[in-house]
This record gives sequence, structure tokens and C-alpha cells, in this order.
Amino acid sequence: MSERERDIGTGLVVEEAKPRLQAPPLYKVIMINDDFTPMEFVVQVLQLFFHQTREQAVQIMLQIHQTGRGVAGIYPAEIAETKVAQVNAYARKNQHPLLTVMEKA
Repeated sequence: MSERERDIGTGLVVEEAKPRLQAPPLYKVIMINDDFTPMEFVVQVLQLFFHQTREQAVQIMLQIHQTGRGVAGIYPAEIAETKVAQVNAYARKNQHPLLTVMEKA
């Protein structure tokens, strides 16, 4: 007798468990304030790499200037790593010491 035949009439219902999908962990891309990078360059970077509007970029730049750091965006790990590398390379290419790092959100 098969397992299915044994279960008939017992009221046993077997339901497949659906896999639980988890969102990937997110990371903040943080820009660190320094005394040498021009504010306008920071605004430009926020618009170019993080697709912020001019108004949003100015607000984030002011937060960076006033508090020493600001969140440019929140992304999955691979995207955050890429953004950090791109921004840091772009800053060096333009001879600015702007530093961007990532930390778990």
C-alpha cells in the first residue's frame, strides 16, 4: 500500500511549504565631511551618482557639512560597494579628498 493510499480517509492534508524570500541586507552609502572638497562638488556627486534632485542634493550636502556625515543612498551590498568605489575614484580624479563609505543600514 502506498503512502497516499494510507493517508486517504485519515483527514491528513499535505501542503507544500512555500519558500520564504528575504530581502537582501541594505547598506547606507555615507559621505564624510572634509575641509577641502567644495560644497558644489558634493552636490554634483549626489546628483550624478545618486540621482538626487538639486534640492535634495543641497539638503544632503548641508547635513554633511553641519554634522560631519550624510547618507547619500541606501542599497544592497553590491550596489553600495560600486557606488562607494565610483564616488571615491571620481573624487580622486578631480583632486578632492571626498570620502564615501558604507555601513549596514
